[in-house]
Amino acid sequence: MKLLTSRRSVLAATLASSVVLALGLLAASPTSAAADTLDDVTKAGVIRIGLFEDFPPFASLGSDLKYQGYDIDMAALLAKALGVKAELVGITGQNRIPFLTEGKVDLLLSIGYSDERAKVVDFTDPYAPYYIAVMGPQEVEIKGPADLKGKTIAVNRGTLEDTEVTKAAPEGAEIQRYSDYAGVISAFLSGQAQLMVVGNDVGATILAKNPAIKPEEKFVLLTSPSNMAVKKGETRLRDKLNGILANMKKDGTLNALAVKWLKKPLPKDF
Repeated sequence: MKLLTSRRSVLAATLASSVVLALGLLAASPTSAAADTLDDVTKAGVIRIGLFEDFPPFASLGSDLKYQGYDIDMAALLAKALGVKAELVGITGQNRIPFLTEGKVDLLLSIGYSDERAKVVDFTDPYAPYYIAVMGPQEVEIKGPADLKGKTIAVNRGTLEDTEVTKAAPEGAEIQRYSDYAGVISAFLSGQAQLMVVGNDVGATILAKNPAIKPEEKFVLLTSPSNMAVKKGETRLRDKLNGILANMKKDGTLNALAVKWLKKPLPKDF
């Protein structure tokens, strides 16, 4: 009985050692190591960047049928800083996060921070200012919400712009709601509405056309900068991108992008 017990003890010890060794080898195996997107990008020589294709002035087709815009320039600058080529991948609001989490892209542009999104992706520092503002002709004096009283204001129905101006507008302001931005812009430029509430992206597109009424931003209703996003846990890539952004702020490249595409320099506190 003692011999049998001894043999069982030896066998158990041997099996335990074998399991520990196997687990150790498995942990050390290159194929089982956690993937690192920065290494993958460097090795492939390409970074796949997800962006909206029809989102002027961040991205849109130019007259030469080539894409242009803030995000297009940003993608090229990031790729250059990483020493790789940029592969642009068209995304939608619905598929962009799945594209990232499933590995179809390495990076997303033009995504606003939210606590819910932060559960599944990691955000970089902001790279572009985004805010919702009241715009009006230069001749109309508007300094704040109280000045909206008695004014007609065009807004895209059901959007964040609609929500924010509805909260801010005093009694006596007339909010005109349209089904799309084309309707908002048309009402504003034709004089049907004295003011309009839009994001600075839409505002920049209008300013670039230099309409005769000389529109200008009156005041900001909400600020929500645009970030980049990487897959959750890809901290090396995120930190690398943040370093690139810091250098772009320091050397003025980021401000030049804002002036070129958004028609205004970066805010002082950006």
